[in-house]
Amino acid sequence: MQRVIRGTLLVLWAVLASALVAFGQQSRYSNPPLAKNATERKILAELDRMVKDNELYLSVPREDGEALWVLTEAADAKRVAEIGTSTGYSGLWFCLALTATGGYLTTFEINHQRATEALQHFREAGVADRVTLIEGDAHKNIMKLKGPIDVAFIDADKEGYVDYLNKLLPLVRPGGLILAHNIDMTPDYVRAVTTNPDLQTIFYMQGRGLAVTLKKR
Repeated sequence: MQRVIRGTLLVLWAVLASALVAFGQQSRYSNPPLAKNATERKILAELDRMVKDNELYLSVPREDGEALWVLTEAADAKRVAEIGTSTGYSGLWFCLALTATGGYLTTFEINHQRATEALQHFREAGVADRVTLIEGDAHKNIMKLKGPIDVAFIDADKEGYVDYLNKLLPLVRPGGLILAHNIDMTPDYVRAVTTNPDLQTIFYMQGRGLAVTLKKR
């Protein structure tokens, strides 16, 4: 049974890795995504408005946001945890996937003003019912999470990445993904995810750099 599970995970990983590489090659030439339904249209409109209004603290560029969307939907994620909400831009990309999978996002933000703005964006995009925002220090509040988590995303204080990883790993299911942003700024994290035999990691360097880690067991 363990051999079958490992084989299934490796197949999933190969599919995800191939999709990510292909996505990175195409994204330089792609236009903004087109909505396939009214729900996506509303979310994409809010994302577009945030960019056009030149809002501060857009946590990821569009190409990284699209990667979050594709990976989350490919993993058929039902539960996503995000460390570092900022003003909700990356969370909305997750919600594009979660409206398709029927999943939910739990997101953590330490800054009150950003958390308030994020909640407003989630409401405007029509996804507030899919999002739980926990305000405060995620290093402490992450203990409120219950597994299993399908996808975890780390985009907060860079010196805290390894601590977040260690606290998230027991909650992420086998076959789940741990994504980390601005990866060129976090050498300790890179070392942690590339030396752990229970993890398999690839690096997507389009945008600002994304580490995509599969929890194998």
